[in-house]
Amino acid sequence: MQLHSNQSQSSEGDAVPATSRRMKFHWVRVLACLAAAVTLSGAAQQSPQPPSPNPDKPYLRPEANRLPDVNDQMEMREQQMKQQSYEAANAARQKQLADDSAKLLALAVALKAEVDKTNKDTLSLSVIRKADAIEKLAHNVKEKMKLTIGGS
Repeated sequence: MQLHSNQSQSSEGDAVPATSRRMKFHWVRVLACLAAAVTLSGAAQQSPQPPSPNPDKPYLRPEANRLPDVNDQMEMREQQMKQQSYEAANAARQKQLADDSAKLLALAVALKAEVDKTNKDTLSLSVIRKADAIEKLAHNVKEKMKLTIGGS
């Protein structure tokens, strides 16, 4: 028996078109994908935690009820010590900034008083030195303000 190019012979000798076989295979794949999707969506809808025996109290996993071990306690102490040292360093920096700002204000007032005493054509050496001291102190205050300890 001779077959056409678009037909194939089954084991029983029946002629089945190749396109029909491809269509059946295609529908089997589609149904398999749909079955997998339904199975996965059903698994996703199930709750992962067992229901709480008492609805007023939430279910806590055993890990939540355990006491912290020695390593956890050490880490907590280290974090507390770091936080305390950051706070102490920030307090010291804040005090230093306040002191330097007060000193800067006093120097600026003294410089203004001295400049007011001189005439417009002459500047004394002490005025120039005070201006330099003010400039250095202002630069230091600016740099200290840029520092952030403890990152807030």
